[in-house]
Amino acid sequence: MTADPFGPHAPHPASGIAAATADLSKAYGSGDARVVALDRVSIAFREGEFTAIMGPSGCGKSTLMHCAAGLDSADSGSVRIGTTELSGLGDRQLTQLRRDRIGFIFQAFNLLPTLTALENITLPLTIAGRRPDRQWLDRVVSMVGLSQRLGHRPGQLSGGQQQRVAVARALVSRPAIIFGDEPTGNLDSRAGAEILGFLRDSVRELGQTVVMVTHDPVAAGYADRVVFLSDGRLVDEMARPTADRVLDRTKAFDPRSRTS
Repeated sequence: MTADPFGPHAPHPASGIAAATADLSKAYGSGDARVVALDRVSIAFREGEFTAIMGPSGCGKSTLMHCAAGLDSADSGSVRIGTTELSGLGDRQLTQLRRDRIGFIFQAFNLLPTLTALENITLPLTIAGRRPDRQWLDRVVSMVGLSQRLGHRPGQLSGGQQQRVAVARALVSRPAIIFGDEPTGNLDSRAGAEILGFLRDSVRELGQTVVMVTHDPVAAGYADRVVFLSDGRLVDEMARPTADRVLDRTKAFDPRSRTS
């Protein structure tokens, strides 16, 4: 019998694992210019949990998220969404999985300017040929405070309101997991706190699973746990983080904070 490469982190039905990687490695370039972005990273993201990924610039955190979400391929190792192994999927199957089972929130909102807020929110369902669950849609829209803005186009909304639309769009299809890449990076502190609060509420009230890449200790303080990367490797983990504890921990990985 072949050993399961995921070992104790293997996602099985009802295991509570939304996504997992095993021995994930990826490098860019070759020869002297070769850069190792991920070095045998194994991690599981549990259902109904908010995980923040942190580390210094260039440590591999965005690469990890992109590979875990099926947006990029690794050189070696395995990625699963639930019990589905991504390496066994063709391009069409992978596109369908990302559309149906994964939500995305990016730093640059990525809204279509000619569509209303409601049309942007329901766009993934429209592309999939599915009708929204009206009760669920109303709940999501209410949670992110957009009930009075659904007819507005992105150009008529503030940055914070546009990101609220992006959060609702990520939630509307009830994905297995939501990945956020610096989702508050383009927002002021007040708008950023609102978005982080909505993500926190989606985990607590809707049972959503969220994985967020961030460099901000305050943002990481909204998560249930924080994992730290350095030089492409997982080097630490923190449960029940606070902004102050995260800041202290990140200083250990930042060369600028070390004295010679």
